[in-house]
Amino acid sequence: MHLLRFLIRIVGVIAWILLGFVILLGYYQWASISRRDALYKWWSTVLLRICGVRVDVIGEPLAFGSGLLVANHVSWIDIFVLCSRRATIFVAKREIRQWPILGWLVALVGTIFIERGNRKAVTNVGIQMGRRFETHQLVGLFPEGTTSDGMDVLPFHAGLFEPALQSGVAIQPVALRYRLRGQRSSFAAYVGDESLIANAWRVLGESGVSVDVVYLQPIRRSDSESGYGSRHELSEKTRRAIREQVVEGEFVRKTR
Repeated sequence: MHLLRFLIRIVGVIAWILLGFVILLGYYQWASISRRDALYKWWSTVLLRICGVRVDVIGEPLAFGSGLLVANHVSWIDIFVLCSRRATIFVAKREIRQWPILGWLVALVGTIFIERGNRKAVTNVGIQMGRRFETHQLVGLFPEGTTSDGMDVLPFHAGLFEPALQSGVAIQPVALRYRLRGQRSSFAAYVGDESLIANAWRVLGESGVSVDVVYLQPIRRSDSESGYGSRHELSEKTRRAIREQVVEGEFVRKTR
């Protein structure tokens, strides 16, 4: 049953990604930003259904305008989970560009790639983030810098909070928590030396995979007299909010 389910889903995923390429090359690049966002949201929603991943949501992402979405990072699924609510341009490690098929796709939708350990790269990424903010887009950031098993939240890297501080955009923390048949689980986590293919074999071959998503109160410059504080203070504030939900909090669910 695992093999049959995997084969059906992987064929569907590959077909859907190929359609995504056709849309990207034939329409997406010339569409307005609002139409691109609507298309990316729809495409991500359908992809998750093909993968058999249910999304349970509380709260809403920033409804319009620019902003920085900050989330804990567990799986390759995370990007599409968040984009199924509102299209988001993510900052991602350059290694993702080398993923089979998916790497090409996320590059074409405008993902901002960063080379880890390169200080000049951080500056360049900050410039690209600022340009996205100027066009009223939502930028997504996984400040842990890598994936975890999803049972806790790793320390945050504060550097890429700086463009949001400079632009004055709202910053919204988001907590992701994965489940298997309703029970909290690290089953879907894409960590360590595991390959993308091996992780997809496990996730696509299983039933009952779901993810809780909670959109927390956005942090705005006007919330206090001191504004955001430093990037390190802002980084720690968002991490505490996310970690409280990941480690301790229980979500009130609204099933999509």
